[in-house]
Amino acid sequence: MEKLRIRKLVRKIKQHMCLAKTFCPLSLLLLAATGYAQRTKPAQILTHSHNDYAQPIPFFSAYHSQMNSIEADVFLTGNELFVAHEFDQIVPGKTLKSVYLEPLYKLYKKNGNQPYLREERSLELVIDIKENYAQVIPVLIRQLQPYKDMIDPSVSKKPVKIVLSGDMPAPELYKNYPSYLSFDGRPGIAYTAEQLKRVAMISDDMHSYTEWNGKGTPAVADTLKLLKVVADAHRMKKPFRFWATQDSYNTWIELENLGVDWIGTDHPEILSAFYASRHKTEYINPVSYKAYQPEYKSDGKDLPLKNVILIIGDGMGLAQIQAALTANHGNLNLAGIRHIGLSLTKASNSGNTDSAAGGTALACGEKTNNRYVGMDSLGMPITNIPDTLDRFGIKSGVISSGDITDATPAAFYAHQPERSWSDKIAKDFLNSKVEILIGPNRKSFAENPDKTLMSGIKQKGFEFLRDLKELEQSKPGKKLVLLADSVTRPVLKGRGDMLKVSLEQTIRLLSASKKGFFIMAEGAQVDYGGHDNNLPYAVTELLDLDQTVGAALKYADQDGQTLVIVTADHETGGLTLLAADQRKGRILGNFSTNDHTNVMVPVFAYGPHADQFAGMYQNNEICHKIIQLMTASMQAASK
Repeated sequence: MEKLRIRKLVRKIKQHMCLAKTFCPLSLLLLAATGYAQRTKPAQILTHSHNDYAQPIPFFSAYHSQMNSIEADVFLTGNELFVAHEFDQIVPGKTLKSVYLEPLYKLYKKNGNQPYLREERSLELVIDIKENYAQVIPVLIRQLQPYKDMIDPSVSKKPVKIVLSGDMPAPELYKNYPSYLSFDGRPGIAYTAEQLKRVAMISDDMHSYTEWNGKGTPAVADTLKLLKVVADAHRMKKPFRFWATQDSYNTWIELENLGVDWIGTDHPEILSAFYASRHKTEYINPVSYKAYQPEYKSDGKDLPLKNVILIIGDGMGLAQIQAALTANHGNLNLAGIRHIGLSLTKASNSGNTDSAAGGTALACGEKTNNRYVGMDSLGMPITNIPDTLDRFGIKSGVISSGDITDATPAAFYAHQPERSWSDKIAKDFLNSKVEILIGPNRKSFAENPDKTLMSGIKQKGFEFLRDLKELEQSKPGKKLVLLADSVTRPVLKGRGDMLKVSLEQTIRLLSASKKGFFIMAEGAQVDYGGHDNNLPYAVTELLDLDQTVGAALKYADQDGQTLVIVTADHETGGLTLLAADQRKGRILGNFSTNDHTNVMVPVFAYGPHADQFAGMYQNNEICHKIIQLMTASMQAASK
């Protein structure tokens, strides 16, 4: 059976050798032969406040950070146990009893005889005996007597576990001490079954196995040693802990990958927040979709241009794209686009743009102040792409998977000095040249303070539709498609392919125009995920946007005269990626802000004249490039 297991492991490793470039074949075989090839994450990460007494606020910082374990080093002086790292650092009054036992007992009672208010949360008090365990333990036992209803499993249903570490008795002496005392085990000791019952965990010094500094990953040979010591502990059904580890996100992640159960830190608040927010910073996508393979027949060529599809990923930066690429197992429709530029996004009055100023730059070709929609920095209305192109007979459509009166889509049809004025923005649509408008926020139109708005829109020849099925069955003409807000709920909550379908139907309706069309489709909720510091939210929205990109690329190839541009108005969240696994579609990230950042955003272009969008430039230049290319092609065609 063992030989069969190893053969299976070797076969599996060979299948993945192209992905495992960091391991040489010999090391891979060693991993397989020793049975440590599979890095298995622990079922539960346990957090440990290392040298807790050295904190500015001992005990309470760790406790209110919900640490699973709190460590106190003790020295015996007279009949008192003091907490300190070195004997000469002892401070009068800073005793185990006053700093840990008394406040812990009060909280334990306040919680209804359990360590934390959350019933599932456990707590261990690790008492590291610095010297003379034979003298220290009797004093400790006496000091613990008043707290037996907190620490003794025979008395308490949910006890605080007392674990002794540091200078400890030999395993054969464990039986001489009260059963409520557990011990911090060490690798390589042949514990008997009875002794093992008293072992709380297996711990060791990280430096005994590697010189790894916590950055990147350990060397292959060191990884083998680290995996082995952890696996040996798990065979004894004991959790494992390294001490003397670096204190960083990357270290914690690598310790997880090694299968380590206990993660130690000198910064309990940070470690606690790291794991408490894990549901919002980690995403695993087990099933990928196949990206469209572009034909490149007209890509970057100096050919007639009739149509432009501008897709805006609101809040989409390079980190979000990399996250989506990893989540889709290494492939995106965006990855098939060869012409790429960089857009600088600052507003007129700020280094960090909001969607109003960013959307206005893209829609109107002019930098403006934050919160201004379709107006210049002096508050004067400026002409947008749809209105400009209408003079040449080119028809336009605007789509959003978010509020259709929100800043980015609004910049393509409205002119207001305040982005939050939804009712006024909706009213501006009456004077817009946009022929198809699709998105939610029906209320701002149907219940507008101007009761004549909807009748005025209908008088201009618009057909009012309420869902995508009506849109799919409609004939060419002006459309106002106001969806129920629930139709544009997040992808994670079941929105479906609303954005892709809306684009495909808008293309179908506007392609009847002989002079061509312009469409802006916004993936609005990538931004929402960034503001919420929610990686699963942001990534699933970007994957939805990318599938919309695939539909646009496919049409561009079929048509041969369509330019597809994909960009963002800004980046949101300051996202960084801490870990990624394309095979599993797994990503782990961290956000630096819940707002927009100043980092430049990518511009992807596919189709005729796509090469014009390479390089680095201000975001408002995208508008000018679109108008110049479309009008130049029309003028050339008319000659």
